[in-house]
Amino acid sequence: MTWIDRALAFAPMDYLAVAVLLAGWLWIGWRIENPAPGKPSVSALMADFRRDWMRQMVTRQPRVFDAQLISIMRQGTSFFASTAVIAVGGGLALIGNTDRLSDIAQDLALTSAPALVWEVKILIVLLFLSNAFLKFVWANRLFGYCAVLMAAVPNEPEDARCLPRAAQAAEICITAARSFNKGLRSTYFALASVAWLVGPLALIGAGGLTFAVLYRREFASHSRTVLLSLPAEGGLDTAS
Repeated sequence: MTWIDRALAFAPMDYLAVAVLLAGWLWIGWRIENPAPGKPSVSALMADFRRDWMRQMVTRQPRVFDAQLISIMRQGTSFFASTAVIAVGGGLALIGNTDRLSDIAQDLALTSAPALVWEVKILIVLLFLSNAFLKFVWANRLFGYCAVLMAAVPNEPEDARCLPRAAQAAEICITAARSFNKGLRSTYFALASVAWLVGPLALIGAGGLTFAVLYRREFASHSRTVLLSLPAEGGLDTAS
């Protein structure tokens, strides 16, 4: 089978659906990390809180609380990395046994297709999961770097190296969180790409729903409203 024959195994709507999925994944990631002026995302707001955290750490004695937080973050990234590996292994097993998968998918989609089509559809899921795994592993390593930088902050607040070292730790922590968030988004879109087994319209719908959920959480959620609020006596006053 030539590459042209393989390409013709997919309908134009399939190519459009994959393009929509990838465009949504790339755009929402870019918008979250590069929000419009005056409309910060939850990730951008949390980056400021991470910087405040490291500044507060300078005068906190002992720093057991800070060490526990970093440990919890590393455990979280390890869990998701392990889960992604298991999911990738399951996907590879499906590629080697597409006959049973095609039977189930055909019942759902009411259509038939060669084994190549099902393999490519699973491959899209695997690509998202593989990207998620790499992001989680890198985030775990960066949180480790952050822990080392935090340990390098002098115990004396008057030391001239305290704030610069704390700022370094904050930026590494922010980078680690950014990588972790990228891994989560890839996981979300991996789940959405499973809908392609049903058909291209299902893929477009699942991709659009995933996009809407991510956009709401970052730009229109209650959590964002809380982060934009300043604590005041008797309640929360929204910051202008």
